[in-house]
Amino acid sequence: MGKYVKEDLQNLTFKVNRNAFSSKEILEKEREAIFSKCWLYIGHESELANNGDFHRRKVGGRELIFTRSADGEVRAFYNSCPHRGALVTRERGGNGKVFRCFYHAWSFNNKGELVGMPDKEGFPNDHNCDGSKNLQTVKRLENYRGFFFVNYDDNAESLEDYLAGAKEYLDIVADQGEAGMEVLTDPQQYSVRANWKLLGENSVDLYHAVPTHKTFFDIVATRGGTKAEGDFLGAGRDLGNGHAVMEYKSAWGRPIAKWIEGYGPEAKVEIDRIYARLVEKFGEERADRIATQNRNIWIFPNLVINDIMAITIRTFYPMEPGYLEATGYALAPKLESEEFRAVRNDSFLEFLGPGGFATPDDNEALELCQEAYVNNKEVGWNDISKGMNRENPQANDEAQMRAFWRQWNKRITELEAEQEAKEQSGEVRV
Repeated sequence: MGKYVKEDLQNLTFKVNRNAFSSKEILEKEREAIFSKCWLYIGHESELANNGDFHRRKVGGRELIFTRSADGEVRAFYNSCPHRGALVTRERGGNGKVFRCFYHAWSFNNKGELVGMPDKEGFPNDHNCDGSKNLQTVKRLENYRGFFFVNYDDNAESLEDYLAGAKEYLDIVADQGEAGMEVLTDPQQYSVRANWKLLGENSVDLYHAVPTHKTFFDIVATRGGTKAEGDFLGAGRDLGNGHAVMEYKSAWGRPIAKWIEGYGPEAKVEIDRIYARLVEKFGEERADRIATQNRNIWIFPNLVINDIMAITIRTFYPMEPGYLEATGYALAPKLESEEFRAVRNDSFLEFLGPGGFATPDDNEALELCQEAYVNNKEVGWNDISKGMNRENPQANDEAQMRAFWRQWNKRITELEAEQEAKEQSGEVRV
């Protein structure tokens, strides 16, 4: 397929050039071909419950304001004053009618309109008649089932078309809350000295789970979450457009609604009630899938939703080829009981949080990979072939990663072809 990805269907091999994880040149191409062209997650509708709510977000390397305006419409603005470019909003979030730039006190309402500035007399009467001094809006902002995305390419396909088969899995997540889903406050932010694509791969890699996270599974066993036949078995799927999922059963409990002894007998009554309601609403087969199966969903390029013992929304962005910044949000059904919300929060922190059992293990593994990429000249290719010999890939195979890499390779090679054509025609690239 090219210099970055080699897929050999005859010999059942799939290899990725390790320079894709360490090259500054490739990172610049990713910023242009992927982070400036793809739909990128900005936030959940529950984070903007009231008019005037806002959050400062960094998405695809841009500083944005994610807000619900006074008219109830959800908007995204570039967080940059049209006067001299300073951040308009420094706060992480809040509620307000006006955004006021610290530098020269230009003020904007939450529809982005310039409504005040000192020494107005120093500007012509038609200073903002054309709206050019308002906050600049991100033109492409769309949502699916309450998950909002932005796209910096005005000509991009619709979000719904882009999501392709991932919509099925977002539906399963969204259907867990009869009254809707909500993001819990205060996201977790951390960094890893590794390439961003390694974190994406790891998020849909069940192959590493037992050897890397053995301590956690030993603890799960002490709480009644004993491994049964069929646990960690499931399927890996290519969902189209680079999106992928692994869906499987496991030893741990799920507040939505898989009971384990560690929850206690009183919780079993509540679990049974939740499950019965799922059956009533969706039927036995779908209820079982929602309640007892786990999903690790990777939406190209940098959104991962872990629907396991808790639900985590995780985004990540490359600052350097070997350094990423990640943000994790906990998602839960609205009107969940206090007891189950506590179980969910404990599970989120214990396994998925940056100080839990899983994330530090994972980060260590990713950093060990990144350190070893100094050997790229001599040992230059990663092998992502597991499961190519199966007609139906299992959850602990690597079909999920191959789905991502095919799309990644397509976008990077198309950009390179465009650049080469411009060079040959003598066109200057800006």
